[in-house]
Formats: sequence, structure tokens, C-alpha cells
Amino acid sequence: MPPEWAPQDWLWIGFPHLAEEWPGYLDAAQEQIAAFAGVVAESGQEVRLLVRDKANEARARELVSASVKLERRVYGDVWLRDTGPLVRGDGSALRCGFNGWGGKYLMPGDQSIGAELAHDAELPVIDGDWILEGGAVDGDGTGTALTTEQCLLNPNRNPHLSRADIEARLARDLGFTQIVWLGDGLINDHTDGHVDNLARFVAPGEVVLPRATGADDPNAAIYADAKARILDAGLTLHEIPSPGLIERDGQIEPASYVNFAITTHLVVVPTFGSPHDDDGVAAIAELSPDRETVGLPGDAVLAGGGGFHCASQQMPRL
Repeated sequence: MPPEWAPQDWLWIGFPHLAEEWPGYLDAAQEQIAAFAGVVAESGQEVRLLVRDKANEARARELVSASVKLERRVYGDVWLRDTGPLVRGDGSALRCGFNGWGGKYLMPGDQSIGAELAHDAELPVIDGDWILEGGAVDGDGTGTALTTEQCLLNPNRNPHLSRADIEARLARDLGFTQIVWLGDGLINDHTDGHVDNLARFVAPGEVVLPRATGADDPNAAIYADAKARILDAGLTLHEIPSPGLIERDGQIEPASYVNFAITTHLVVVPTFGSPHDDDGVAAIAELSPDRETVGLPGDAVLAGGGGFHCASQQMPRL
């Protein structure tokens, strides 16, 4: 699977439509996703924004310019990183099983949207014989991948598969020959600790990871454990500030600048109204000298359980 910084033909993005998924935040989440789609389209990259129905399409068109293409589709969650096609370097699209992040959220269309998008892009679809979401793995284009034990070894995904079995499937299906196993993902991440919210490759062998900011940072121990494992694997580590403690209605939010989206011309970083926002965006910009780095509010999107990276899936240029 090509790394995210490889050239892209377009970016699929999901547009929020379920009020019950964003109670009190749907309008704001739509505005933030629209801003994400708009800035990528304005950079010169094609954006295909998925909308659910006529009313949802009309709302999206109010918020984006004509440079953003709207495609009406049947989907539940907007998290196309997990339900969309994983396009491989040979021009095929992998679609593994999807069980709603361990049976938590099962919505009409989420098990079929990946194959539908792949077929429309005229890509042959390869069906994987196991459960895997795209946000659970991150690769550097050389065969090395990051993942977390909390997610891929979770019995709510593939209870019949051992660690060795999963490594074999990652090699067979996506070409990952070295798996760096991190431990837990962020606290209260409903995906069971997807790695794209914890640690990401920014170049071959180079990983970006948050560092705790403040004594009340809820993920300090998780960052420390991930740091040790990344260094033990011989990878180059770049630490950036975390957003620190972000709460909503008294609950810790899994806020992370690491959930950035790498596009052809931009790196788009979610921000959360944290005093560390500017430093987080600046740190990612230093690691992305060949692209402009843009920070956009993502707190309302996070209220639905994800970020800009989660809501998007790139189509590599083959």
C-alpha cells in the first residue's frame, strides 16, 4: 500500500448527516468537514465529498464551492478511513470485513461503501478474510507498519487469529513485512485505539508521536509506552505537543494533532481550542517541508468520534 504522502488523484471525504451521532454538534461538524474539503479542493486536488441524501446534499452545497464534487451515496458513519477502499500499488482495492469497530456502531451502507467506491473508480476489489479498518494501520511505503495491540489483538475483531496470523495477513494483503506493535491507543477512543490517532509515519522510518503537555495530560503513560516501543524498533522519533486534557461534558476526549490528513499539496491538522494548538500545527509543519500545513478546527468533528484523517481516504495516483 502506498504511503499517504505518495501522489494522489483525489480525496474521498464523508459529510456528516446523522444528528444522533453529533447531538448538538451536527451543524458545526458539517461546517468543519466542509472547511476541510474546501481547503483541499482549493489547493488544486480533486475532492469527492460523499453526501447521504437530497437534504444532506443541499446542506453541503451551501458550505462548499463548486470546486468540491458531491456524490450521493448510502453510508452511515463518515469515517471513510475505515469503511472506504484501501488502494494498493498494483491498482487493486482491499476491502476486509467491517463489523462496526467491534460491534459498537453498525449502520446501513458501511459494509458496502468501500467496494462501491472502488468499483466506481474501476478498481478490482480484493476481499480480505478478516476484520480490518484502515485507521488501525499506518505504513511508510517500505514495508514497515505501525499498529496497536489494543485494536488488532482485540477479541472483538478477529478472535480466531493470533498475532502471527495477523502479521501474515498484513504482509499478504498490504505488503507490510515489519509490524511495530504499540500498546494502547488514546483514552476513550471508540475504535479501540486506532494508531492513526496515536502515531503516524511522516517519512520512511520516521514517526511522529505526541508528548504529554501538563501534569493532567490523560495519555501521558500511553505516549511514554509508545515512545519506548518506537525507539526499540529502531525508528526515528519526532515528538510533538499533545493537545493536553480536552473534555466534553466531563468526559476525556481522544483529541490528537496526529489525526492529520496528508494530501497532495497540504497537511491538514485538526485543532481543539487548546493552548497547544499553534505549537502542534507548527511542529507538524516542520516535518512536512514539501507541503503547506494548515490547522483547522476539528472539535465538533471529534464530538462524533473522529477527525479529518478518519473522515477521509485517498486515491493514490497509480
